[in-house]
Parts: sequence; structure tokens; C-alpha cells
Amino acid sequence: MKTALIFIDVQESFRHRPYWSEAELPAYLERSNALLQGAQAAGIPIVRILHNDGPETADNAFALKSGHVRPLEGLLPYEAAVEFIKHRHSALAGTGLAIWLHQQGIQRLIVAGIRTEQCCETTTRHASDEGWLVDYVTEATLTFAMQHDSGTVLSPADIKLRTETVLKDRFAHICTVEQALERARAMS
Repeated sequence: MKTALIFIDVQESFRHRPYWSEAELPAYLERSNALLQGAQAAGIPIVRILHNDGPETADNAFALKSGHVRPLEGLLPYEAAVEFIKHRHSALAGTGLAIWLHQQGIQRLIVAGIRTEQCCETTTRHASDEGWLVDYVTEATLTFAMQHDSGTVLSPADIKLRTETVLKDRFAHICTVEQALERARAMS
């Protein structure tokens, strides 16, 4: 298999942030679980990326001591081929992920996870710049409303639209779950 699924920051830590919202969660979990099941069925290695940063105290949701740096509840169980803990936005920065991908002969990445415009987009840009083909599965990413300094509130749909716009055909191919899985099968 020449494709790997990079499943970024899908962890309980987010439930403990003030911006957390359940509004988009059901659709996100459905699409993410479909992607995980499809990847497993196709023999696509799944790379679990978890994020750890800030003070290493129990009250910091992104600290290992919090107990929240673990897979998000609602995901179906899946076996990761490998797991990396990252401390930066890109899953490729300082984790050893790039070395592992090269050792496996991976040429194409499927990117999904939390947050659409942050760690998923940053990893996508980084991976593209490093030479990987990237399939960005927006429907299997999750984000939350954000407010611009002007007072304008960007909804998750607005943020996803913006992210697709800036990534499409420059850094990634924008795919549905089914399209990404089909492209991976065609490349194997």
C-alpha cells in the first residue's frame, strides 16, 4: 500500500476547551468512522497523531497528565499502524512521521482530523511541500466557529470552505471519504 491515513488530533482534549461544540460532531464521527473502517478494510495503514503541549499539569487538557490525550469517544475502535505525539501544528514537525512514511514507501497521504484549518491544513501544506500527494478529506475534519477581530463570526462551514479553497489543486486534492479510499485502492 502506497497510501497512509494520517488521523490528526482526534482526541478527548478538545471536549475540555471553551470553544467545543457538539453541533458538528455527529456528522464528523459518522464520516470519520466510515474513513477508518474503509482504510482498515483496504489495508491502508492508519497513523494516529495526538497533540501534547502547554504546561504538564492535570488541568491542561492537552497535557498527558490530564488523561485527555487519548482517542475521542465515539470513534469506532481501530488499530493504528503507528502513533506519534506531536507538539507543533504539523504532524511532520519533530515527530519522526516523515521517516516512518519514507520507510514504508508511502507516496500519498489521506489527511483527516481536528481542527480543519489548523493542524490538518498545516500538515497538508507541509506534506505537499515535502513531496507527498495529499488527499484532504474535509468531511472527516472537525472545527469550531471563530470570531474575526472585525466581529464577523466564521462558522465551521465557512472555515471548511476557506480551507478547501486555499488547499485545492495547490496543496491537496479535496476528497470525500469514498473518493479518498478509491484513490488509495487505485494507487496500491
